[in-house]
This record gives sequence, structure tokens and C-alpha cells, in this order.
Amino acid sequence: MLEAENLHVVNGPLVRQKLKVLRDEETPTPEFRQAMKELSLIMVAEAASAMPTNAARIRTPLAETEVEEISRPVCLVPVLRAGLGMLEAGLALLPEATVGFMGLQRDEETAEPVEYYVNLPQALDEYLVLVLDPMLATGGSLSATLHKLKEYGAEWVSCLHAVAAVPGIERVTNEYPAVNFYVAAEDPELDENAFIVPGLGDAGDRLYGTL
Repeated sequence: MLEAENLHVVNGPLVRQKLKVLRDEETPTPEFRQAMKELSLIMVAEAASAMPTNAARIRTPLAETEVEEISRPVCLVPVLRAGLGMLEAGLALLPEATVGFMGLQRDEETAEPVEYYVNLPQALDEYLVLVLDPMLATGGSLSATLHKLKEYGAEWVSCLHAVAAVPGIERVTNEYPAVNFYVAAEDPELDENAFIVPGLGDAGDRLYGTL
């Protein structure tokens, strides 16, 4: 297991059970999609626990009391298309969140990311940003995403991944020490095609049945 101050492994029996469903090649699309949503709920809750808060005063039916609220608006940024499988969970817990989109596809020959769609709020410095992407392989797509977010002014960023490969983790935790990375599983390697091993296959294809 890698050690980095900005790397957080989300663990526990429930997480491991959801990963078992996601990894199994026999899991049908509806069950895969549901397991990804349920795992994402756990991960979003974990990442949100580090968000800064403000004190506020409200009145309950019985008395006035002090409460806490997240201090800034939240922007969820799914990396298309697999990141959409985590978006519903993010909106379930943070229904007032703004949603931005990063469209990246991998060049199958070079394994480098190719940007094809970007739709982000202009003043990202005003937001707490959660990047949603089930798979962290080489780190190329995530690095490109974080670079773009910085161009838009993002200051507080956390990234959520169901499965991450050690080479990719090493790259992004070193390149972006101020960003927090939450992963449910650390897989040891990439194959010759830069796919995570053992991984769970192509998350986008398995989410949407395009196998």
C-alpha cells in the first residue's frame, strides 16, 4: 500500500462487498450500476467529511441552536463517461451541487488523454470540487482534468476513484500534493494496454452495457 499524505483509502466490509460485485465479470449491467452508485455514496460521504464548514444558527421546533453547514458551494465534476456512474450518488448527498463535465477519451495507441468536451463553472475558486472517475490507471486523464480545473481557478479539489493503479496514484499524488485522492482499492499494476490489473474491466462499458 502506498503512503502519501494526500491519499485516502476508503475501506471496510461494505466497501469490499461493493468492490466484489464490481470486479466480478459475471455481474450484469444493472447490478454493476447499482453497486457503483452504492460505493460512490460511501466515498462521497468520506470526501465530504473533509470539507470546511461554517457555524450557523437556526431554530428547531423547540429552540434556537447552533449548527454547521458546508462553507462553500460544491461542484461535482464527472469525467465522461464512466464518471456519470458516480454522479447520482453525489447529487443524492449534495443535491444543491453544481455539475461540471470533463470529456476525455484515451488514444488507444498512445494511451494519452484526448479532450473532447469541457463544461465547467468559470469561477471555480468559489467552489469545493469533487472529481468523479471510477478508474485511475496511468493518471494521464486525471492529470489533464486537474490541469484544466486549475486553469478555471479551482483551489479545493478532491478526487474519488473506485479502483486505482499504483503507477497512476504515484503520478497524481506527486504532481498535485494539494489535492486529496480517495480510492476504494489500490491495484498493483497496468497491463501492456494500460488497463488496471486485476481491475474491473472498462467501467464505462460495464455501466452502460456497451460491451
